[in-house]
Amino acid sequence: MATVVFVSRPAGVLSRISSSCGPAAFAGASVATVQQRNLHHAVVPKGKGGRSSSSGIAATVFGATGFLGRYVVNRLGRLGSQVVIPHRCDQYDLMYFRPMGDLGQIIFMEWDARNKESIQRAIEHSNVVINLVGREWETRNYRFEDVFVTIPQQLARATKEAGVSKFIHMSHINADIRSPSKYLRNKAVGEQVVREEFPEAIIMKPSEMFGREDRFFNYYANMRWFGNAIPLLGLGKKTVKQPVHVVDVAKAIVSAVRDPDANGKTFALVGPNRYVLHDLVEYIYAVAHRQFVPYPLPRPFYHLAAKIFAMNPFEPWTTPDKIDRFHTTDMKYPGLPGLEDLGITASSVEQKAIEILRRHRRFRYLEAELDETKPAKTVNY
Repeated sequence: MATVVFVSRPAGVLSRISSSCGPAAFAGASVATVQQRNLHHAVVPKGKGGRSSSSGIAATVFGATGFLGRYVVNRLGRLGSQVVIPHRCDQYDLMYFRPMGDLGQIIFMEWDARNKESIQRAIEHSNVVINLVGREWETRNYRFEDVFVTIPQQLARATKEAGVSKFIHMSHINADIRSPSKYLRNKAVGEQVVREEFPEAIIMKPSEMFGREDRFFNYYANMRWFGNAIPLLGLGKKTVKQPVHVVDVAKAIVSAVRDPDANGKTFALVGPNRYVLHDLVEYIYAVAHRQFVPYPLPRPFYHLAAKIFAMNPFEPWTTPDKIDRFHTTDMKYPGLPGLEDLGITASSVEQKAIEILRRHRRFRYLEAELDETKPAKTVNY
């Protein structure tokens, strides 16, 4: 009990009463003080589990305000983890994060991706760093090289220097230096620089993710506003996609955080089924009870139309690079671990599509049963 009293009192009190106490008691007080400085209270597990407990995880999630980030923060919060959210947006755009964790467990911090001290300040009390920073289009301030190469390199380097043992980096299943998509080429380079800076990093390679706020299923469903005809390169019959549900990816990230054997591994996160793009888009319109009229559009003309949309000073609806990325066949990595190795059963498109596409239906079809829609045809190649 004497040791507890010494730690909680100021240094002046310790100096006055140390003469009347034995040297062993004072040594015990010093040890307790050092331990309290080195071990942050947020990383001490306590409680029975759940949102109001402490899991021992203190995670800094860069890119938490994106599509995937909100699901990752929610998963971490319900475990009782402390989550630091570096952001560049207005504080009122972050209000939806607050109910995801217990009081004081969700911490917001402004950061500058080009300021090393800002990065260090965001990770100084964490034992896990997750990089979800991404963007589907380039701006004058941030090119794909900045978002997918420079920033991940700086985060990995700062994490290594801070002594953090776990760093998770988000890549893409089709990341390839030879890809026609600049987005995917820089994703491949980003993987290399992260491995160089942090060899024990965990790299996640998800395919195109679908969910309520996605830019994949909603992208094709919203094409109806430009007429009934849906433009696809080669009618979409030369492209094979294997989309994965965003919740499954979030579960995989949290499982990797808790798995001590995951360090240094690369995970390929894909859905259970592969679809020809034409059949997948046809299924999207069938679930939405909309007319599907595809037509082949040559790549040069499709790029020309996309360049016009890319001139939008705000978020462009599409870009030439996005067209190339969506018409790239998803690679297979049979040698890499996947969702099953993290204890996750992947959700199929047929199970989750209605959650995303119901809002695209007309009023008379809002309550139509999903059983009325024929499932999309799957392929094995």
